[in-house]
Amino acid sequence: MTNQLVLKAPFKADHVGSFLRPERLKKARLQYENEEITSEQLTQIENEEITRLVEKQIESGLQSVTDGEYRRKWWHFDFLSGFDGVEFYETDKGLSFKGVQTRAQGIKVTEKIGFSTHYMIEHFKFLKSVAGDAVAKFTIPSPNMLYYRATIEEGVYNSDEELFDDLIVAYQGVIQALYEEGCRYLQIDDTSWATTFSEEGIASLKEKGLNLEQALKLSARAINEVISKRPKDMLVTMHICRGNFRSTYITSGSYELVSETIFGGLNVDGLFLEFDDDRSGGFEPLRHINRTDLYIVLGLITSKHGALEDIDQVKARIEEGTKYVPIEQLCLSPQCGFSSTEEGNLLTEEEQWGKIRHVVQIAGDIWM
Repeated sequence: MTNQLVLKAPFKADHVGSFLRPERLKKARLQYENEEITSEQLTQIENEEITRLVEKQIESGLQSVTDGEYRRKWWHFDFLSGFDGVEFYETDKGLSFKGVQTRAQGIKVTEKIGFSTHYMIEHFKFLKSVAGDAVAKFTIPSPNMLYYRATIEEGVYNSDEELFDDLIVAYQGVIQALYEEGCRYLQIDDTSWATTFSEEGIASLKEKGLNLEQALKLSARAINEVISKRPKDMLVTMHICRGNFRSTYITSGSYELVSETIFGGLNVDGLFLEFDDDRSGGFEPLRHINRTDLYIVLGLITSKHGALEDIDQVKARIEEGTKYVPIEQLCLSPQCGFSSTEEGNLLTEEEQWGKIRHVVQIAGDIWM
């Protein structure tokens, strides 16, 4: 793998990262929770299933591969609980999606946030060891997710700014550690921006004592500062999501209200954007893109159901996107992962791989 190859990412046919957990893995995790197998036995099964997953991604035509988040229950809580001062715990109720609620788990900040080490660095090392000539992409939640999802125990921090000061330094530490292990393609996943896509979401910011301007300033600061010290040959993209749990979602709304910040004020190399249905609005907010080196990955293929999108319609939407962004800066992917939590979306593994091949085929027709 060369730096030149990594610098072509995000790839014209790319993906968000999580994949449906195979039945063997689900069974093993349940056995581990019931103390029927050891952690070593579970890790061995995870390793074997991740190896198969990487082979399947390459076979399907992808140039970047992930571990499918196979070792995680949640796309965000598992990672965030790896920082010093952050704990995983059982909550009173789960997160509310449209018509369904997640399991009752969460994270809390009990001491000052810090980075001394992080157990997921080993997860990346294994992924890289089996990636072969493909680019090993690692996915982590945005620092904003801790701020918006964690319970902060009283007395730990006196202000949001103080919390972000520590959080940013901790993220800089783990990003550098991942780089030292060979990570050159990092993806930051963030659902917090979706709070600012609707008037309802903006109203909810008042619970944190924020208005829209304050929220955008905090969120943009977190993203830009955590990646400000990344080495030049480390590419960082961000995936902006409206929620993805068992094929449901949390919120709707166009990027329009905050488009100047997202498309003109973030220093990432690429943005993975949801555009798979009407909930995301049109492409007009993309007019605020003011860089020729910012790549936009259009999430036009849904991961929420198995039916394949009409190829001509997808191509027509990509053509529509060129009204605002040159075709050279556009890419294609599913709008989100297939399994943001271990429960997974409501489609089969066969349908999942059909979606991936669909992305690769369409991207090949357009860009190759």
